[in-house]
Amino acid sequence: MPMLKGRTAIVTGSSQGIGQGIAERLAREGANVVIDYIGAPNVADATLKMVTDAGAKGITCEADVSQVAAVRNLVNEAWKAFGSADILVNNAGMEHKSAFWETPEADYDRILHVNLKGPFFLAQAFVQRLREAKKPGRIINISSVHEDMAFPGFATYCISKGGLRMMTRDLAVELGPLGITINNVAPGAVSTPINTALLENKPKLDALLKKIPVGRLGTVDDVAGLVAFLASDDAAYINGSTFVIDGGLMRNYHEQ
Repeated sequence: MPMLKGRTAIVTGSSQGIGQGIAERLAREGANVVIDYIGAPNVADATLKMVTDAGAKGITCEADVSQVAAVRNLVNEAWKAFGSADILVNNAGMEHKSAFWETPEADYDRILHVNLKGPFFLAQAFVQRLREAKKPGRIINISSVHEDMAFPGFATYCISKGGLRMMTRDLAVELGPLGITINNVAPGAVSTPINTALLENKPKLDALLKKIPVGRLGTVDDVAGLVAFLASDDAAYINGSTFVIDGGLMRNYHEQ
């Protein structure tokens, strides 16, 4: 039997990239999937087809995770469609490069709102419904190696991911007694749309690959497999941890 049969997962930012891969993998493991997107519904429909082709049920729901009302509605839609939401994957995220001394307030607000405020209040709405129903659950945040590793020019991104790490540690203690666990998955360089500029710059890509001991970028499937494990009963005793998935990059990285 698939390890997530009968459960329902909300996956934010799941119309493309890592989120899409996670949605498909959880569907293959038997979970119903709530596909969160912003903007183009046809892209979310492509993920929905992947979910249904995997033999699972799914719905799409547009929700800007930086808006509290939107994330509350996202959780409500999951419960309305499937009678519960057992797994939350906070995947939606963004980054923007700028020198620290030139970063405008608007950029700071947008990145922190999507990457940190969103997961905080979505987890809150998710937990409130589980607590009322006296049900256990799993929260899995897609963080980054930059929750721990400096990334000059991306201070806002690093700050948001560092905050996500501390949120995970704190909530592990607070939510554990409710039967709700929370963990981070921290990818390094993964081949996704957010890294398009890197993928198209061969000299820069080759220089990065030399710093990754396994000699390649990560794939969406690499990350999705780890998320599926953390959502399963096999991970019931794992709580408050970060799982770095970077091919050894953090252990071998140095600025030029």
